[in-house]
Amino acid sequence: MAILLIGLNHKSAPVEVREKVSLSRPQIEKLSKKIRQVQSFSGCTILSTCNRTEYYVNADSPFAAQEALIDLICGYSGIKPRELAPYLYIKFNKHAVEHLFSVAAGLDSMILGESQIQGQVQDAYEYALNYGISDNILNTLFMNALTVGKRVRTETQIDRHTLSISIAAVEIAKDYYGGLTDKTILVLGAGETSELTSRYLISNGAQSIMVANRTFERAEWLAGEIGGRAVNFTELAQYLPDADLIISSTASPVPIIDKEVLLQAQSNREKPLLMIDIAVPRDFHPNVAELPYVKLFDIDDMSRKTDENLVARQQETAKAQAIVNEELEDFYFWLDSLWVVPTIVKMREQIAKIKESEIERAIHRIDNPSDREIRIIEQLANSIVNRWLHQPIINMKSLAGKRADKIDCYINAINDLWGLNDDDKKSN
Repeated sequence: MAILLIGLNHKSAPVEVREKVSLSRPQIEKLSKKIRQVQSFSGCTILSTCNRTEYYVNADSPFAAQEALIDLICGYSGIKPRELAPYLYIKFNKHAVEHLFSVAAGLDSMILGESQIQGQVQDAYEYALNYGISDNILNTLFMNALTVGKRVRTETQIDRHTLSISIAAVEIAKDYYGGLTDKTILVLGAGETSELTSRYLISNGAQSIMVANRTFERAEWLAGEIGGRAVNFTELAQYLPDADLIISSTASPVPIIDKEVLLQAQSNREKPLLMIDIAVPRDFHPNVAELPYVKLFDIDDMSRKTDENLVARQQETAKAQAIVNEELEDFYFWLDSLWVVPTIVKMREQIAKIKESEIERAIHRIDNPSDREIRIIEQLANSIVNRWLHQPIINMKSLAGKRADKIDCYINAINDLWGLNDDDKKSN
């Protein structure tokens, strides 16, 4: 049993690679059918956001699982293994668990301490449950990760000194134009990210916001929430000439706007157009930047945004890391204890056979034993067995948590001394 993590994120891979590997919920559901067929996987949970795609796998054979998982990623992304390899990070066991806990805490985010990741970890957990690809080990792992995230945001102020991707996008727009009061803004998408972006636009002085979404009712709802105007997604071309700023965060698998779309909509445009793409896959084709009036920012540019609260957040990082370390130790104490469970079961089964045999022998030595005498013999045998097993079992569980590095040696020694593997050999 081993926990394997294979992933890539904003630090290891550029957006053009991340967008090919990124998975939406319907795509995760579709991929789950293939995951369930991988024999080397005991369980799998996928965490896919705009900044990362990570696979957490519980496997008896981690190296076989690693090979199968890379084949799976390359299969749906269309990237060859040798091309993908430089962007991947691969972690095992404690390193994998520590990474997930750090992610949930916001310590591995593009913007330190951002809070959206908590909900994304929750979604990953629920998707895995709903699609039947997780197992008890990974379920417990992700529940503990959610606990880490909650504790960090409750016991530290790391999220009170942070900027989300949405806020970073608005800050870039403010810096570029020197203010947003007189700017006409087009928001593409009406999901959570677009909602956060729109609300922050309003709080920073924006007064004219158009919202376009493939589902018009959702666009109407968001526009109503912010005092904006819903526009038809299929008629974007007529609204592009008026826009000073376009911020996009949709779930489109292909670019929504490219150079040709802009040229057709506004062939004689001269006034500047700021385009901020916070979607993965990207909503704006990179070739829009070839137009002289366009200034394009994508999600990777968010990482280069000056963070005014960086010092304050870093002061909280040590507190958050202490929580991660504490929860990591607790989780691994539990996980390591699972290693001894099969041995404990075998010990109990072996002792039970001996006990039943000896009870039967004792009863046969008594002429016409009464029911009371039989109960006394059985109670005595059970008491002796339970008392004798009690302390060894406690010690085994304690050793599993305190001496995880030696637990394999301890378990093997116990199995050899007790002959616990002999029954397995006979059954085979």
